[in-house]
Amino acid sequence: MQAALEALGIAARVVELPVAARTSQQAADALGIAVGGIAKSLVFRGVQSGRAVLVIAAGDRRVDEARVAAEIGEPIGRATPEFVREASGFAIGGVAPLGHPAPLATIVDRSLRRFDTVWAAGGTPTCVFPIDPATLAAACGGREIDVA
Repeated sequence: MQAALEALGIAARVVELPVAARTSQQAADALGIAVGGIAKSLVFRGVQSGRAVLVIAAGDRRVDEARVAAEIGEPIGRATPEFVREASGFAIGGVAPLGHPAPLATIVDRSLRRFDTVWAAGGTPTCVFPIDPATLAAACGGREIDVA
């Protein structure tokens, strides 16, 4: 993940937490921050196309699948762990917002802009990195909408 950040010219450093943080709450607790400051990366599957759709949402928001579907033009459904790994290159609980094997259709939660810095998964359940929300949206090529 560090190499992907550097390739994009992002100065963030991946840090390893002393505990696994597979959920937004676990990550927030480990970092001592509000759960909204976690940028969780969720992979969905387009129901009609079968394509992977990445939604980067604030940790305190629940993704409104109908809202995302309206934005991308097709319904979305939950993805299997195998689909998530194949599409993103990462296992559930450590999906990073960047560094995927191929570009993903990406939606970024506009509410992340409440924070100067958010923390995103760094590719494993114990790794995270800090990034400002505008840089995150630009780096992943995501369209910003209200996802909740």
